[in-house]
Amino acid sequence: MQMDLHQRYGFTPVINARGTFTPLGVSRSSRQVGDAVAAALGGFFVIDELLAAVSREIAGVSGAEAATVTHCAAAGITLAVAAAMAGSDPERIAALPDANGMPDRVVLPAGHAVDYGHPIVTDIRLAGATPVMAGRPDACSIDDIESALAHERTACLLLVSSRLVGGAEVDLAQAVAAARRRGVPAIIDGAAQDLRLERLLATDADLVVLSAQKYLAAPTAGLIVGRADLVQACRAQERGIGRAMKPTKEAVVGVLAALQERRDLDLEAWSARQHRKLAGFIEQAGRVPGLQASAVPDPTGLPFARACLSVVRGAGRRDAAALARALRAGTPSIWLMDHQAADGRLMLELVPLDDREIQVILGRLAELLAAPPGEAV
Repeated sequence: MQMDLHQRYGFTPVINARGTFTPLGVSRSSRQVGDAVAAALGGFFVIDELLAAVSREIAGVSGAEAATVTHCAAAGITLAVAAAMAGSDPERIAALPDANGMPDRVVLPAGHAVDYGHPIVTDIRLAGATPVMAGRPDACSIDDIESALAHERTACLLLVSSRLVGGAEVDLAQAVAAARRRGVPAIIDGAAQDLRLERLLATDADLVVLSAQKYLAAPTAGLIVGRADLVQACRAQERGIGRAMKPTKEAVVGVLAALQERRDLDLEAWSARQHRKLAGFIEQAGRVPGLQASAVPDPTGLPFARACLSVVRGAGRRDAAALARALRAGTPSIWLMDHQAADGRLMLELVPLDDREIQVILGRLAELLAAPPGEAV
């Protein structure tokens, strides 16, 4: 199916070693999820029943009180903020993004003001709220958060669990506790953290926002998980700004199918498979002249590591940035993480890749490093 689409429409064939990267389509869904989506497209449903089924499934796998589905995680952040501001009040919901008379300050640690394709503060502003930074980009203490929360117009505390976060680590549980002391809801944006949902909920956060299409590998959708009353308030925003952020029937059914697969997943065995895949790649990549290969744990604690390729400088040899460009320019186009290329390092995430794709990457690396930089390969 995938190759048929590439051939039919002339799309660029891609090997994605960059991770759950939105411009590449994020992830691969299983055949079972795809079948469920196809079946949903051909039928009619009571959407409330679909959403109730997802809520039950998430409660079963995580212990959360409730959950709902929205168009994507970015929409989930906006709706969670709107719910903290307007609750389920119909007049307030209809008024947003005009926040006149509502609490409209959203506090977040300065290092959590990430940009994941657009600034997270845009998600806040779309609800009509005002982002308020606590601390500095390089450091934010719990006292800094307490101080920023101490304002009568504060709507919520927004925290981010992501490798994009900058500065010293903020203890999420302590930050949530600070919000609780002020009577302010705490929301965690854990977009790519569905494998750590239980740990994020264990911080006692009121809501956790996830991307369903990342490691859960569902169709594009966002999940809002947590306190039942706030989840219901997020749903209520569909009478206002949330109307433009609602999920489709096929997305909800696909999420449900993906959640059922997750419930049946042996995470320990899955992690062991990822370890073996990575170890094999590192062993083979380390034999390529000009490369040193090692494993790097996920900085947020996801249960797998990534491959780090250090490109050894040498006369007539491509540097890391040139190597990344050449990989992307080839056929298939190979994408990896090149944010450390200036330091001679390239990162690869192998989770969605099969052995054939891994061998293509290794072969292409060997070809490119053996050829002079100006020579086409």
